[in-house]
Amino acid sequence: MTTNTNAAVNTEALQRNPKRWLILVVLCLSSLVLVIDNMVLNVAIPQISTELGATSQDIQWIIDSYILVFAGLLLTSGSLSDRFGRRLVMVLGLVLFGAASLLAAYASSPELLIAGRVVMGIGGALIMPSTLSILITVFDEQERPKAIASWSAVAMIGMVGGPIVGGVLLNHFWWGAVFVLNVPIAVIAIVAALALMPESKGPWAKPDWSGMILSTVGITALVWTIIEFPTKGIEGTWGSLVIAGVGMAAFVIREMKAEHPMVPLQLFRNRVFTGSSFSLVLVTFANGGLLLVLTQYLQFVLGYSPIRTALAFTPFALTALVFNGIGAGLVQKFGVRPVTLVGMAILAGGFGVLATLTTESGFWWPALAMALVGAGAGLAMPAAIGALMGAIPPEQAGVGSALNDTIQQTGAALGVAVLGSVLAGTYTDAMPTEAPDAARESIAPALLSGDSALIAAAREAFTDAMSATFIGGGVSVVAATVIAFFLMKGAKAATGEALPDVDDAKEDALAK
Repeated sequence: MTTNTNAAVNTEALQRNPKRWLILVVLCLSSLVLVIDNMVLNVAIPQISTELGATSQDIQWIIDSYILVFAGLLLTSGSLSDRFGRRLVMVLGLVLFGAASLLAAYASSPELLIAGRVVMGIGGALIMPSTLSILITVFDEQERPKAIASWSAVAMIGMVGGPIVGGVLLNHFWWGAVFVLNVPIAVIAIVAALALMPESKGPWAKPDWSGMILSTVGITALVWTIIEFPTKGIEGTWGSLVIAGVGMAAFVIREMKAEHPMVPLQLFRNRVFTGSSFSLVLVTFANGGLLLVLTQYLQFVLGYSPIRTALAFTPFALTALVFNGIGAGLVQKFGVRPVTLVGMAILAGGFGVLATLTTESGFWWPALAMALVGAGAGLAMPAAIGALMGAIPPEQAGVGSALNDTIQQTGAALGVAVLGSVLAGTYTDAMPTEAPDAARESIAPALLSGDSALIAAAREAFTDAMSATFIGGGVSVVAATVIAFFLMKGAKAATGEALPDVDDAKEDALAK
């Protein structure tokens, strides 16, 4: 038996792509452009707010417009990549993302910037599922955990370098320079992909065009409802809510009856896949509003420059990078669930520290909080993603990767919308009633007023609102921890073996 196993391993090793590690570099570059863009955008938000005259609602839409399009198109993009070629779809996404970055960089109004972000969202939706799906198909089950850890680590490096580079750019150039930064990275990734990466596809199947349309309409309407509900209430969002409900219900019915479904819904019969999915939604919900809120706190309340703001995020990125590497080893020794649970507990503690920040906190207390958040995320996120991806058949790697991305982006959209609404509402309630309307709606006009009493009141109100927001994020992480505890029993790191149809008893037997 051992001889047969060794022979299988040797055969598998001989079949490995000799360029697989260079391909991994290309995949990391492709995802790096998305990570850097999101990080430097958060650093640039205060300057965009003042120089473009963007309101709080404008700022939210500059962020949410990208998420709306990105989340809505992910499943369709993943399915198209399996059908027409993962490299082709990724390269098209990089071209679109780079061109849209130039549009955003030279936008002269919030509306034009939002338009640029929409197109960037389309490009990002083409890029992201392809990177992880190519990784899964290029690396075998022995090397795949290491490759996923490396892919995640590069994202963490982007979190370190992105804000610092962005802060330097903002100190010497205008805010649009943070978008121009995307262009050379995209160009390098395109050239490297065409030179090094083989094309890969799933087995031929008739495209599920009905499923693509229904998923896009349903998810887009859902995210739109999430974004608009805090300000417009049920009266202003009931139409999109109905569209979301009907669209998603029709999508599920379609996928259950389709001969070649776009999304393998049977994956949700796997307890580990379901537990990982819901845990990731709740964690990304908490993280969704984190950078948006903390960036404004550091610059508007503590008076940090863009470069110092970027440096303040360094503890988060460094601990995330370190614990991402530590977590890969711990998963091999202790399993996925213990590492995920410990990571989420540390993450919840980080949100607890963030909730205690004041107008006089200085540098070190936020740095400690961000270090805890980074350590927790570095342990929990790769472990949970690895467990989720382990349930996805290789032939459906594109749409499976897109399903993972959709889960996380939906959580992030919820976080930005709900926690952003909590921040705005609590801030307005905490401001003096006699304050000007603009100052009661956003902290930026209050700081520009020159009225020292109004500025002090605005900083206090924003800090109180931020604490309420982080408490909400911490509660979400605790809920994710509970779900992981009960549903991720027997979870394994990604091995490429799908367990979509087994029940809990069979799953436990396989785990043993």
